[in-house]
Amino acid sequence: MSNGQSNGQWYPPEWPDRIRALAAGELVPATPRRAATVLLLRDGAEGPSVHMLRRRASMAFAGGAYAYPGGGVDPRDEHPVRWAGPSREEWAARLGLTDPAQAQAVVCAAVRETYEEAGVLLAGETPDSVVGDTTGDAWEKDRAALVARELSFADFLDRRGLVLRSDLLGAWARWITPEFEPRRYDTWFFVAALPAGQRTRNASTEADRTVWIHPVDAAAGYDRGELTMMPPTISTLRGLERFGTAGEALAAAGEQDLTPVLAQARLDGDELVLSWPGHDEFTKHIPAGGAS
Repeated sequence: MSNGQSNGQWYPPEWPDRIRALAAGELVPATPRRAATVLLLRDGAEGPSVHMLRRRASMAFAGGAYAYPGGGVDPRDEHPVRWAGPSREEWAARLGLTDPAQAQAVVCAAVRETYEEAGVLLAGETPDSVVGDTTGDAWEKDRAALVARELSFADFLDRRGLVLRSDLLGAWARWITPEFEPRRYDTWFFVAALPAGQRTRNASTEADRTVWIHPVDAAAGYDRGELTMMPPTISTLRGLERFGTAGEALAAAGEQDLTPVLAQARLDGDELVLSWPGHDEFTKHIPAGGAS
């Protein structure tokens, strides 16, 4: 995978050709699929660390890149669930959605994907409790059924008598995959603290390793070109560096700007300029011959 520069910015070699095809009207942008991802935080003596997974190199999208647990919304994530925390209407306003059911689906996807990929479940038997242990054969059977889409998240919660704890999530950012990418996602990023008694594990078939890492260390690895990340990942990591605890980050979530970030590409003479508005560090200048 070629980054074309010294840091770890993910940069697929086919992008220049796809950007030129889009500019020439030869490429019809795919409709973004709604998705959610969670920056799971754990407090430590030196401040909070974040749970990251490395996508398998064989993955078609962002293979080898470090990311967070997450994935696309399942249409069944709109099914009625027992719910704690801000109302669906409040979540819709916060997420920039007009339909409360869609807002629920995004929040459900965040909680479901965190359970599917990291084994961590933000739900409890009451509106003010959280399950303390999600290990064991019965839990694993349910998790595998969720991954296979044989079981909806609503049915999973209902079967176990659990309440979804939407108040344990804080909406952090929203990024939309560029128009020239064949797989596009409209992704909401959330922050959450690892519940007491629960442990993460690599439950994802898409990841070959997972780490707990301090945001400043992960960012430094990216800056040295040792850790590959997509722009939303490194951007959200840098945003966490100033917090001394997971609770501080969650408390600050309400102040985060959820204006969608969408990459823009323009032709400047023979050169392609690729930029993410408001995030100048990711701007790339691509000469006519390919990547810079």
